[in-house]
Amino acid sequence: MNEIIKTTLILLLKQEIRKEQRRGIKNILLYFRDVDTLDTNSINWKIRYDRNNQNYQMIVGICYLTLKGLLQSDSKGEKKLMSFLDNQRMNRLYEKFILNYYKREHPDIKASSPKIEWQLDDDFGEMLPRMQTDITLEHKNKILIIDAKYYSSTTQTYYDKKTIHSHNLYQIFTYVKNKEVEVANEANGVELDNKVSGMLLYARTREKIYPDNDYLMSGNRISVKTLDLNQDFTLIKKQLDSIIEVYLKA
Repeated sequence: MNEIIKTTLILLLKQEIRKEQRRGIKNILLYFRDVDTLDTNSINWKIRYDRNNQNYQMIVGICYLTLKGLLQSDSKGEKKLMSFLDNQRMNRLYEKFILNYYKREHPDIKASSPKIEWQLDDDFGEMLPRMQTDITLEHKNKILIIDAKYYSSTTQTYYDKKTIHSHNLYQIFTYVKNKEVEVANEANGVELDNKVSGMLLYARTREKIYPDNDYLMSGNRISVKTLDLNQDFTLIKKQLDSIIEVYLKA
């Protein structure tokens, strides 16, 4: 696993990166002096994780994404990094980062990614799509469903006007309303004071206009926010923690 990390770091050093990033990587590599490197095409990724090495799982996953998802060859056969990531892979990594952050940093909160069942009047649901949440956070009588989105653009343009991606908004609203009915049905007639909210959490881009809105829709709070990943982790942590405080503990 250390060999995988060192191999990835050395590959990154060969790319066009900022001076401070290059300096940071070189400082990290000092700890890997006695570690060998690997052929990127022959790495065995079938690693079994247990209590002794589970801390490696996330960083090795990032190395896999870097080596497998970003590598391409030029006409001379030299390996270079692509300037972009496959959207689906990046979106999945973004989702997992947020979910696992809450699992690790907020053990008092139930963080999971459950499926929501369609609340049907006649039990006929043939061909209905699966409602699989990215992140669902539960604390006491409050539930927050987060749909994490990693797009090149956080808004859509309609007649020169910036608006929220319509299909994203329809989706999170559908999740929230069905979850609300699901919770009520599970209570078997007992009146509960459960509150279900939804959030679209976009990774912030370089756009000048980005969403930061709260809406009240049919009795539910639906928010559209952005998370700036291009900043010190303490600030990322602060924003993620504030979501817990505002939506689940207020």
